[in-house]
Amino acid sequence: MLVIRPIKQSDYDALHTCAVESGHGFTSLPINEELLTNRIAHSEYSFAKQDVTEPGDEGYLMVGYDTESGEVAGTTGVEAAIGWDVPFYSYHISKVVHSSQKLGVNNIVKLLTFGNNYTGCSEICTLFLRPNFRGGLNGRLMSKCRFLLMAEHPERFSKTIFAEMRGVSDAEGNSPFWQWLQEHFFSIDFTLADYLTGIGKKGFIADLMPKLPIYVNLLSQEAQAVIGEVHDNTRPALKLLEREGFTNRGYVDIFDAGPTVECDLRNIESVRHSIRSQVQIADHASSKDFLIGNTSFENFRAVAAKAAYDQVTNTVILSPEVASALEVKEGEFVRILAQ
Repeated sequence: MLVIRPIKQSDYDALHTCAVESGHGFTSLPINEELLTNRIAHSEYSFAKQDVTEPGDEGYLMVGYDTESGEVAGTTGVEAAIGWDVPFYSYHISKVVHSSQKLGVNNIVKLLTFGNNYTGCSEICTLFLRPNFRGGLNGRLMSKCRFLLMAEHPERFSKTIFAEMRGVSDAEGNSPFWQWLQEHFFSIDFTLADYLTGIGKKGFIADLMPKLPIYVNLLSQEAQAVIGEVHDNTRPALKLLEREGFTNRGYVDIFDAGPTVECDLRNIESVRHSIRSQVQIADHASSKDFLIGNTSFENFRAVAAKAAYDQVTNTVILSPEVASALEVKEGEFVRILAQ
């Protein structure tokens, strides 16, 4: 059974493994001991923080571990409010019309405008599931456990939830979009720019990024082709978020031009349809799958398991094994989401 829980310092080696296996373009997992250690410490601080009434500098990082082997299968996280301490940049795609009635010419041209429009929003991030564990409901659990957390503790998150999707790059980490920017503005390769961003050294972006809007039709054909497109490995994650109600509002990443998708927290499907239900512990023969999270924040736990839900009494029957994994007792509450 895969169990999601808040990360702790003893998970450093596992998180480092995830950082190595995630490859190029996974900015939120830099292969840097100091940064990974600091991120774990910040997550521990954030989960322990009491009396939070609005999102602030908190960053919540979790891991999924296999109860049989004890092996960490992956990681998933949420940043409560981005852009306050370190600027968060993105490009917005807009259109302008160049028209001449005299000549009978009307041209619609796309622009990329540099900005900080997601400042203060909550970001779901750092979702990585190791290859050996990509089966069953594991991927859904790693992604949707964050929505169970949000549904139970909405005061800790912003109205708008967004996610940056990994853009197109090759096996060596080369991004066609970045190659155009590199040639004209940056003179450093994509992997270095990506790494510097991951370790928080973003000053070069503001220093070197063109401040005026960029006409898309001036970019190379290769760069234009990948704007708003996702890396092949990211397609399943994007489809899952789209089914949750996330959509692209014209924002893309400034490095690889991968799409940014967003949704109002209250409109996320898993938030809307999750149910707070009282626990009964007993063996049962139900064949229905649920994602289940306890109602604790500091000691949050989530699993994908069989359960029996009674709508009339709003009770859910959990096996002793599942109840133990969730660290809940008879009569306590859990949040469930049918699959």
